Amino acid sequence: MIHTLKQLFSTLFMPPGADAAAQEHVLRLASAVLLVEMMRADHDCRQVERQAAVDALTAGFGLADDEVARLLELADTVARDASDLYSFTSRLKDGFSLEQRVRMVEQLWQVAFADGYLSHHETQLMLKLGDLLYIPRADFVAAKQRARAAAGLPAA
Repeated sequence: MIHTLKQLFSTLFMPPGADAAAQEHVLRLASAVLLVEMMRADHDCRQVERQAAVDALTAGFGLADDEVARLLELADTVARDASDLYSFTSRLKDGFSLEQRVRMVEQLWQVAFADGYLSHHETQLMLKLGDLLYIPRADFVAAKQRARAAAGLPAA
């Protein structure tokens, strides 16, 4: 188990010339780690937030339920051992188009809004992630409003 986790974590530092399947795996894992971090941001990880993360991974990568479950389990372990978010966001910044990064931010907002309450910790994490992913402020705010509307919450 430890060997597998070390191997998966080391894939985050794969050279850019790696094959497409390996790069896709890195993007999936980096995305899942950010979603896990958002679930834990308010120190109250609820099932509705986990379901929002599952929905994001299923829609974003076309994964089956068992693949998503394994990916989230791995992401949870990797996130616990990570010292910062830069290694994950830098992979997404380099591997995703601006449109894909904006979609990722919207999915992160959906996890944050899933429990019907946006905590200060979630807001701070989103501001940090928006900057690390190089999301223009207008796109960041628009993604937040779309996620808020999707959660059925009134506009702020």
